[in-house]
Amino acid sequence: MKAILLMIWLTGMMIGELRYQDETTPPQEVGKSLTDTLTETGKEVGKKLDESPKAQEISAGILSPIYKLAENMAAPWFYWAAFALFAAGVVSYALQLVLTKLALLAQLKFNLAEILSDAMGLLISLVGLVLTTQAATENSTFTASPAMVLSAAAAGLVAGFLFFRWGHKLEVRAAKANQAVQNPSSAKRPM
Repeated sequence: MKAILLMIWLTGMMIGELRYQDETTPPQEVGKSLTDTLTETGKEVGKKLDESPKAQEISAGILSPIYKLAENMAAPWFYWAAFALFAAGVVSYALQLVLTKLALLAQLKFNLAEILSDAMGLLISLVGLVLTTQAATENSTFTASPAMVLSAAAAGLVAGFLFFRWGHKLEVRAAKANQAVQNPSSAKRPM
C-alpha cells in the first residue's frame, strides 16, 4: 500500500513539475525528463513490491489456483482444445480486421473502437496460441502428434471462419442501424 501511495505522490510531483516548466524548454526535453522519472519510479516501486512479503503473498494467492488448474489440465486433449480455440481467434479476428473493416471502409463506415477491439482480440489470440504451443511442447505429447496438431488447426480454422461470418454480419448490420439512427431520412421505409 505504501508503494502505491508513493507512486501516486511521485506522479503528482512529476505532473506539477511539468506545469512549472518554463516555456523555453523544448517538448522533447520535457518528455525525456518525464520518461526518465517514470522509469526510475517504476523500478523503485517494482523493487519495493518484490521485497514486500505482503506482495509476495498476494502474488502467490493469484498464481496458486492457476498452477493447480494447469497441473490438472496438462493432458494432450486440453492442449488440442486450447490450440483450436486460439487458432479460431486468430483466424476470426484477422479476417474481421481485414475483410470486415475493408467492407465498412468502402461504405465510409469507419469505427475506430471496433478496429482496436478486433486488434486486441487478435493479439490476445496470437499470444495465447504461442503460449499454448510452448506449454504443450514442454508438458505434453500434443505437439509430437501431427494428427492432433492438424486436426486442432483445422477445427480452429473452421470455427474461426464461422465466427468471422457471424461477427461480420453483426458488425455490418450495426453500422447500417447506426447510420439509420443518425440519418433517418436515408433509412428505407416500407411502403
